[in-house]
Amino acid sequence: MTENGLVKNNASQTLVSEYLSYLESVRGCSARTVDSYNNDLLRYANYCANHGINIEQAAPYEVQKFIADLTAERMASTSINRCLSSIRGLYRWMIRFEKRADNPCASLRNVKTPVRLPTVLWEKEMADFAALPQTSGILWPVRDKALILAMYSAGMRISETVSLSMENMSRSLDEAKITGKGGKQRYVFFSQEAKSAIAEYLPQRTARLRMAGINEIKGALFISRKGKPISVPGVRWIISCYAQRTGSGKNIHPHSLRHSFATHLVNAGCDVRVVQEMLGHSSLSTTQRYTHVNIENMKKVYAMAHPHGGGKNRKNVNRGLRYEK
Repeated sequence: MTENGLVKNNASQTLVSEYLSYLESVRGCSARTVDSYNNDLLRYANYCANHGINIEQAAPYEVQKFIADLTAERMASTSINRCLSSIRGLYRWMIRFEKRADNPCASLRNVKTPVRLPTVLWEKEMADFAALPQTSGILWPVRDKALILAMYSAGMRISETVSLSMENMSRSLDEAKITGKGGKQRYVFFSQEAKSAIAEYLPQRTARLRMAGINEIKGALFISRKGKPISVPGVRWIISCYAQRTGSGKNIHPHSLRHSFATHLVNAGCDVRVVQEMLGHSSLSTTQRYTHVNIENMKKVYAMAHPHGGGKNRKNVNRGLRYEK
């Protein structure tokens, strides 16, 4: 093994290193994405070395055995599929640059994954969650309120939130230009409530920077108490601190705010393709899962209200109905 954990196979090391460099420099993948690919390919390279398999000449059944071993280790199906995707990408790159004639993963299918609807906060729950910084008296209330409302009202990913800079904010604070996955840029929009929260936070942000001896007020919009740009783990920690105070029992995490943003738009009748653009999804199928959330909500209403639904609250529902004779 080498210092970074790769097997002592110069050919394999060179291939993987060249591929990772290609992802970063040509494909424009983020450091986090490249790191994920590196971990997956490291696991595959070690497996091949331990089983006397040459990566450049691996057969489909050998890759399949690797996937079967991951399944036997009870690795999550989503992680297995991500690993398989990394290997597919490596071999596609090898074919493109004539390092191999075929892709041993071409006939391999992804492992079946259970369909899980994203954690969503409904409108009232989202309003209550956004108000928590003011009532909890923990961390940095003004910043945290602005952070939560900005993530929710713009539907931003956590990585997009931490990279949001003052330079890319409009003067009116109602929109910003961000860079998403794959280096794709798009505009996001902030609600009046989010805009007001950001405006209230900015003077405190400036004061923190000056206390830290930082005269440059540009840079990251959201900073830590020490004046440094807030990190991805930092945002996760902030959201988890407030999630513990909801008492809802829901698994609330930063991406829940993005899920809620999309679900609320779809429920309000917004076209799915428009939501796709707002979220920065490359595939419409990724966005369409939010219509499933809406369907699940409709099923609950049906079960409660329909005579054959078995609901116990039909009388309460019927009070709001009016019939024409």
